[in-house]
Amino acid sequence: MTPAARLSAAIEVLDDLISRRRPATDALKDWGLAHRFAGSGDRAAIAALVYDTLRRRGSASFLMNGETPRAMLLGALHLERGLSGDEIAALCSGDKFAPQPLTADEVNALQKKNIDDAPSHVIGDYPEWLDASFKAAFGETCSHEMQAMAHRAPIDLRVNTLKATRERVMEELSHFKPIATPHSPLGIRITPSADGRAPSLQAEPAFQKGFYEIQDEGSQLAAALSAVDPGMQVIDLCAGAGGKTLALAALMDNRGQIFATDSDKRRLAPIFDRLTRSGARNVQVRAPKTKDDEPLKGLEGQADLVLIDAPCTGTGTWRRNPDAKWRLRPNALEDRIKEQRAVLERAASFVKRGGRIAYITCSLLPQENDDAVEEFLKTHDSFTLIDPAHIALNAGFPVLADFISHKGKGLQLTPHRTSTDGFFVSLLKRQ
Repeated sequence: MTPAARLSAAIEVLDDLISRRRPATDALKDWGLAHRFAGSGDRAAIAALVYDTLRRRGSASFLMNGETPRAMLLGALHLERGLSGDEIAALCSGDKFAPQPLTADEVNALQKKNIDDAPSHVIGDYPEWLDASFKAAFGETCSHEMQAMAHRAPIDLRVNTLKATRERVMEELSHFKPIATPHSPLGIRITPSADGRAPSLQAEPAFQKGFYEIQDEGSQLAAALSAVDPGMQVIDLCAGAGGKTLALAALMDNRGQIFATDSDKRRLAPIFDRLTRSGARNVQVRAPKTKDDEPLKGLEGQADLVLIDAPCTGTGTWRRNPDAKWRLRPNALEDRIKEQRAVLERAASFVKRGGRIAYITCSLLPQENDDAVEEFLKTHDSFTLIDPAHIALNAGFPVLADFISHKGKGLQLTPHRTSTDGFFVSLLKRQ
């Protein structure tokens, strides 16, 4: 397919996912099934165009004075990919499979208009109903924070120290031109190609050998900030596919015990192969047998650390899941807040005296972060907040001590502050 034909295909996919209010992955999959002539390179390039457009949906629509898929794509080509009006016009030739030529209004918008005076939610590319929440979290820097969230994310890897060193993995992946991440001593960063396509890192021999896992640096830091030590009794209460479980096992050097569980046992399915590949031997996976089953029965009051990778809106991962921000609704936030209260309550029962809860979200919203911790502390006198600055210093990341959340209940990592996904980390100690 030509570059112009890929634009037409991306417009078609965008029309499908917007009109039917469905996830981008579903719309892209259906388009691929209906256009089997398109090769893997074409499908990857079309997906990158779609995701770049969704990242800049708000600002692109504002720039182009319209909310049609075509307007969004043209605006995103200019704002996200830096194409000039002339370059975009050359692609929109109207030839076979190419988009129709630019109209006079489109040419004028691309050449003369900008988003400098647009409202904050337009500049930051997020739904307007979240404006008050993000301004509460970031104040005067809100636009900068959210603009950073609207750009592509790099690909981060976590070196598995049970099997390899960062130097060895960087050598194994030298053909991708890897660099060290700015904060995590175990992190490696790879930049996607100019069109947004990512290399197939899971096909590399080093991955098959268990030398590394694909994990954002922010997630790596969240695990390290939990202050886990070898020999501890640890519960990963929302383990899911096991990303942080694997990170904890390596930090503990296979000493002590980790109990990994999740309220939905289907989410635990990938963890078994990942544990085998990683060489982690100190993990027990406890899956619930029924909806009301407590797979951790008998561990009450025994854990040195209960790590909660809490269910949340995922606003901190919008760089990687840009369609999620436009599908998020207020009722979904309300549901996540209820789930967070429940999981904190459950975690408290397993923490021994002197033990800790590590409350982690991949969210930027105060309702899911500071407010959740504040509410928990009001109703649990036996727990106290560990100073977030001390969390950073004690974990060996003094630079992170500057990134305390707006109410002081935890550390807030963001693309703008730390070049990571958005993560909130708070530690609560049982007296």
